[in-house]
Amino acid sequence: MSARDVEQSLIEHCARAARARDAAHDIRDANVFRLAAMTLQSRFPAESDQLMRASESYFLQHPGDRMAAADVVRKGWIASLPRLRDMLSRELSGR
Repeated sequence: MSARDVEQSLIEHCARAARARDAAHDIRDANVFRLAAMTLQSRFPAESDQLMRASESYFLQHPGDRMAAADVVRKGWIASLPRLRDMLSRELSGR
């Protein structure tokens, strides 16, 4: 699976969670969902709230797994916050 395929899979997973059809399964999901929620708050408030709930649900069980945004980027889980916002916005808009 290429890096682009992995990224697209993550975006689709975020979109499902934003629509309350999926949950955070691990540390990566929870941290990416939290960042996605923050970046989408103004354009997609309902989806942002759902992503934050999915993230917080995981962190309630694993409180030490919350990471700073810079660490999430450093680990390569997302390329950048603007790219995450743009790709997820397109996915949620159906484009």
